[in-house]
Amino acid sequence: MRALSPLPLLVLLLALGGPPALARDSGDHDRARAAMQAGQIRPLADLLAEIERRYIGQVIETDLDREDGRWVYEFKLLPPTGHVYTLEVDAATGTVLDTDGPVQERR
Repeated sequence: MRALSPLPLLVLLLALGGPPALARDSGDHDRARAAMQAGQIRPLADLLAEIERRYIGQVIETDLDREDGRWVYEFKLLPPTGHVYTLEVDAATGTVLDTDGPVQERR
């Protein structure tokens, strides 16, 4: 009996895993929009502008989660040094709650 090549198996697994991930992303987007419309969080564009104005680096990833009863944005920034760092920001106030990595504020 001939063994299956790993490539077709990988393609099959990715095809089977695709739709649930898309549905999950759509649900996150809807939750974020509802929270913004309810005044629970600030617009992402406003917070992105503040983060990039205050810190050295470009935002390369953003995530919104509900933690301990509040909305928290996680921003991953890539500075010129190439060492990614993370900021956790209160989505309602814009207050930086936590940092991880070589965070550099602009002067």
